[in-house]
Amino acid sequence: MDWVLANSELLWRLALDHVALSAPPIVLGFALSLPIGWAANRYRFSRGALLSIAGILYAIPSLPLFFVMPLILGTRILDPANVVVALTIYAVALMVRTVADGLAATPGEVRRSATALGFSAWRRFWQVDLPLAGPVLLAGLRVVSVSTVSLVTVGAVIGVNSLGYLFLDGYYRFFPLEVAIGIVLTLVVALVFDGILVLAGRLLMPWARTSRAPGRRALATREAAAR
Repeated sequence: MDWVLANSELLWRLALDHVALSAPPIVLGFALSLPIGWAANRYRFSRGALLSIAGILYAIPSLPLFFVMPLILGTRILDPANVVVALTIYAVALMVRTVADGLAATPGEVRRSATALGFSAWRRFWQVDLPLAGPVLLAGLRVVSVSTVSLVTVGAVIGVNSLGYLFLDGYYRFFPLEVAIGIVLTLVVALVFDGILVLAGRLLMPWARTSRAPGRRALATREAAAR
């Protein structure tokens, strides 16, 4: 505890750096995956190719990708943009299948009803398909969030400041407490991001709560009958 108090400023700064590196890939990955996932769902012939490419991208080891990014982007090795771009690639790779599956789950009768009401394809996507796929997209985005927060720590190996610095420094100094603090703070950051996404989902998708309510009431009724 004395070490934590003595280094509280360092821990706070590293946590903020970690958040700053984690947030952009999550947002950008989600935004970029929407049109790609839509194309995979809309054009069946492209689904297999797009999902396969996404799977291959996620299979690329993170550390080599971080080292290759400066050669691709023309940036310095210590530029945080290298980590942001690499993690955005991983986020897109994870979210594309989720977007495609979420949009595919929209009931056909709902789409036909929207078309019968005069909805254009563009309007139906934003007002029907996307809202109904929202719970699935949120679940996928939560996975992306946790994965991104975890992968940011790897950036410390190439010198980009994050909570991963505590892992390396603690390892080199044979100081397990520092490593443990790094793990705990990383988990805290992941939980904060997850909590924000859950809260945003409840605010933006109130119909999801309503649709779950009958299921909970039915379960309570069955449990009461069993007792």
